[in-house]
Amino acid sequence: MIGTILVALIAGCASALMFASITSGALISLVLICLAPMPLMVAALGWGSFCVITGGLLAMLGLGAAFGLPISIAFGLSVALPAWWLGHLALLGRPSFGTPGPDEGAPAVAPELEWYPIGRILLWITALAALVTMASLLSLGSDATTISGTLRRSFAHSLRAVTKSAIGEDDPAVHALVAVVPILLAMSGVTTLTLNLWLAAKVTATSGRLRRPWPDLKTVTLPRMTLAVLCLAIAFCFTGGLVAIFAEIVTTSLMMAYAITGFAVLHTLTLALKSRPFWLGSAYAIVVMFVWPVLAVVLLGLADAVFGFRERFLRGRPPPLPTP
Repeated sequence: MIGTILVALIAGCASALMFASITSGALISLVLICLAPMPLMVAALGWGSFCVITGGLLAMLGLGAAFGLPISIAFGLSVALPAWWLGHLALLGRPSFGTPGPDEGAPAVAPELEWYPIGRILLWITALAALVTMASLLSLGSDATTISGTLRRSFAHSLRAVTKSAIGEDDPAVHALVAVVPILLAMSGVTTLTLNLWLAAKVTATSGRLRRPWPDLKTVTLPRMTLAVLCLAIAFCFTGGLVAIFAEIVTTSLMMAYAITGFAVLHTLTLALKSRPFWLGSAYAIVVMFVWPVLAVVLLGLADAVFGFRERFLRGRPPPLPTP
């Protein structure tokens, strides 16, 4: 118990310091705040829910005492809550259905565990990223006009400070920035939560404390209803007002989830290539450098959800040779 509390204290302090680094104004603080959930996720995956809850509460108390209640609540919603819930889901398991019981007189055999599907964890990541993005915008105002006005004033002030020119709130550049803010926030939310969970699982697996076997990430698929929800969210994007803003956030989050499955499709379809690391590395580098090619990966993920490219490709491959 003492060891668990010590781990919780260390994880909470690390996450709180990384989250609070944004107050320094240094450029490296942007990287640190994106990685703030990782220490708590490591605690969740390696030591369980009690550890991450304790660490998260201690971090919130420390941030509240140092910077005030709003910062503490922001940390709890954007860092501690996703770290606890995603870590909890990753360790959910149940005995597989249809596991035969032991014969009479034979020693009892523990049934194999069926772990919570990675695709559903990815869907939870998109939901949490969308909710955090919506909460961030609602902190600026309770309606679309107030939120847009606050963002316009902020961006106009920032652009005037950078360009040293008279840029008003009605400038086209300001309107463009306001329009893409919900999209960028949702994209970054899904990306950072996914990356943090993957890194935390790698760290926990390397330490030998990860109880769940490492999954085959090439096979990750989203539930079938996800495509219907995406179509519904796209339809609501044309309504206007706060509903349209929230629909844009949901649409972007789900499209990022399909981008992740699109990369899984790439990893599957390139299995037969001798230069597979080069092509995969090039694909990741192009998306990171230019961002917009992620739309092609999204389309690949959507096409796989409709036509089942991975299933067809794997059906056409010869079975692996038996190992001696």
